[in-house]
Order: sequence, then C-alpha cells, then structure tokens
Amino acid sequence: MPNMSECVQYYTLEEIKKHNHSKSTWIILHNSVYDVSKFLEEHPGGEEVLREQAGGDATETFEDIGHSTDARNMSKSFIIGEVHPDDVPKLQKPIDSNVSSVENNSSWWTNWVIPGISAIIVALMYRLYMAE
Repeated sequence: MPNMSECVQYYTLEEIKKHNHSKSTWIILHNSVYDVSKFLEEHPGGEEVLREQAGGDATETFEDIGHSTDARNMSKSFIIGEVHPDDVPKLQKPIDSNVSSVENNSSWWTNWVIPGISAIIVALMYRLYMAE
C-alpha cells in the first residue's frame, strides 16, 4: 500500500503564480492549492473576487468572508494539491505585535511599586499646589 504522502501533488509558489488568468485560476487556502477555473462563473460573490486572489494565498480573505459549511465542503472538490513544503514558510505572515516584550525576569516592584510611588508623589504635589 503506497504511503499517503506519496500521492500528494506539490506546487511551488512560482508555479501557482502563473495561474492567475481566466483560463487557469488557482488559489491557495490553508496551504492547499485549488483550481477554481471552472467555478469562476458560478461563484456567488462573482468571478472578480476569485480573480483578485488568483495565483496567491486567499486564506485570510476566505476566512474573513465567513463561508458556510456547504461552501467549505464544496471547495474540497477543487483541491488539486498542496503548496510545496519549502514554500509554506513564505506564506506565513509575521505576527504583528504592538505590545513590547517585557523581560520575564523583571521583578514585581518595577511593574507596581515604581508607578505606585510616582502616583503618590504626583498626588502630594497636587495637594501642596492646591493648598497654596
């Protein structure tokens, strides 16, 4: 019995990018490659939506729309393969973080005592200023 991984067809990002026209429209969803060429005219959102994503990763857009379970099940029939394992890291977007990392070994007093003392000093200065 053949190994299941031997049956998978892999496509590089360069190959996938070439399929971005009406005669051959491929998109990537969750690292799977879909040939949606025959589905363009039937797509409920219009063929433009699929054409905009052609040749690239449409995962984020697909998930943002909130497709139904029926749509997700139907989409499986368009899978033709997987993104080549060497290209998968290229699809991963860096995680944006607005929170600066704080050293784990920083002690509690730098997080609580210093701001607390600062607040007390400001309050005392305010009272002295208002008393005059």
